[in-house]
Amino acid sequence: MSAPAEEYAGGSAQADHLCVLVHGLWGNPNHMRNIAKALRKKYSHDHLYILLAKQNSGNFTYDGIDRGGERICAEIEAEIREIESRGGKITKLSIVGYSLGGLISRYAVGLLYAKGFFNTVKCMNFVTFASPHLGVRSPRKGWINHIWNVLGARSLSISGRQLFMIDKFRDTERPLLSVLADPNSIFMSGLREFKRRALYTNIVNDRSAVYYTTGIQKTDPYTDMDRVKVNYLKGYEGVILDPMNPSVARPRVQRPATWSTITASILKWVKRIPFMLKIALILSVGIVAFLINAVIQTIRSANRIRLHDTGKSGLKIEEYRMSIWMKEIQEEVEHAYEALNNSQNQEYLGTEDEEDEDLDAEDRSLLQRERRLSISTQPTLALTPHQFKMIDSLDSVGWRKYPVWIHNNRHSHAAIIVRMDKPSFDEGLLVLKHFAEAEFMI
Repeated sequence: MSAPAEEYAGGSAQADHLCVLVHGLWGNPNHMRNIAKALRKKYSHDHLYILLAKQNSGNFTYDGIDRGGERICAEIEAEIREIESRGGKITKLSIVGYSLGGLISRYAVGLLYAKGFFNTVKCMNFVTFASPHLGVRSPRKGWINHIWNVLGARSLSISGRQLFMIDKFRDTERPLLSVLADPNSIFMSGLREFKRRALYTNIVNDRSAVYYTTGIQKTDPYTDMDRVKVNYLKGYEGVILDPMNPSVARPRVQRPATWSTITASILKWVKRIPFMLKIALILSVGIVAFLINAVIQTIRSANRIRLHDTGKSGLKIEEYRMSIWMKEIQEEVEHAYEALNNSQNQEYLGTEDEEDEDLDAEDRSLLQRERRLSISTQPTLALTPHQFKMIDSLDSVGWRKYPVWIHNNRHSHAAIIVRMDKPSFDEGLLVLKHFAEAEFMI
C-alpha cells in the first residue's frame, strides 16, 4: 500500500525553504502525493519544508479562484507562524500548482506580494502542471464543444464562470482571469518576483485542460500527431519534449487513395468505436446525475461564499481584500461576451467579418494583428481578445515550458502528476523526476 502524502510533508527547524503544493478542482492533498515524494527523494526534511495545502479540498474548489487564493494565502501565513513557533525560519518560498491549483496559486501570490510578504522571503520556483492559464473555453468547432462552453460554465458555481471567462470580477467589469494576467495587477507583480517560472503541459489526451491553455499558446501543432515530428529532451525520451525545439511539421504529401490507405482509415475509425460508445454512454447516463450534483454543489458553494465573504468562516476577510492594482488606472470596459461569442464556433481565426464590428477599436486591431501573424502551416486558434492579451502578458515574465506526451493512458491530466499509483501512469514519474531533479531550485 502506498504511503500517505503526509509522510512526505513538513520539515525540520533547519529547513529554510517552504514549498507549497496546491491541488486542483475536486482535489485533495493526496493528489499531490507523488510530487511531494519526488521532492522528498531529492531533498531531506532539513533542506525543504513541504506544505500540502488542504483548505480548498473537495467541493470547496467550487467557490472561486479568488476565495481559493485567499484561503491558500492564509494557510501559508499560518504555517509559517507555526514553523517560527518551533524555532524555524523560512527565507525562501516555492509554489507548485496542479490544474485549477495553478490559478489559485497565482491569485495567492498576488495577495502575498501586496501584503509585503516577499520583502523578507526570497521567491524561488513557481511551477504549474496542466493548469488552464487561459481558461477552459474551447475554441474548437462542434456541438460537443459548444455544449461544453455553455453548460460547463454554469455547472461549477463561481469557479466555472471564472474558468469560462463569463464572470465580471468585482468592480473591474472584466473576467477574473483577465485581471489575473493584467501587467498592472498585484498578481503579475508577484509572479515576476520568482527566480524561475515553469509549466508542464500535456500535448494530447488532456480532456480537462488542453494544450493551448496549459502551455499558454496561440497555436496547437499537436491536433494530428501524424503530421508532426517531435524532438525529445535528452534523458527524458518518450515523454518530455525539448522545450527549445519541441517539434517540426512533417511535409504533407498528397498520395492517391489505394486499397491499403482506405483500409487503414477504416481500421483507425473502427478502433475509435469503443471510445465513442463510452462517451455516448457517459452522456446518456451520467449527464443527469452530473447536473443534479452541479445544482446541489452550486447551492452549497453559495452558502460557503456567503460565510466566507462575511468573515464567518474563520478567515479575517478584510486582510485579503486589498486593491488589486499596482497603480490607479482607468480602463474601458472590454466586451468579454461579444468576443467569446465571435470566436465560439470557429476552430481558427477566420477572415475579418461583420461580427468584428461589435468589438471596440482596440480589440478589432488586436484580432487584425493576430490574423496577419497566423500562418497556414500553424494557424492561430480562435481565441478571444482577452486571451490573446493574457498570452502576451504572461509570456512577458518568462516561462520554461515543457510539453509532455503521455502515451499509455488517455487520462493524461491525471497521469502527468501520477495522481494515483497505476502502471499506465508511470510516464508521469519521469515528468516528476525532471521537475525535482532538473527544474526545482533549492
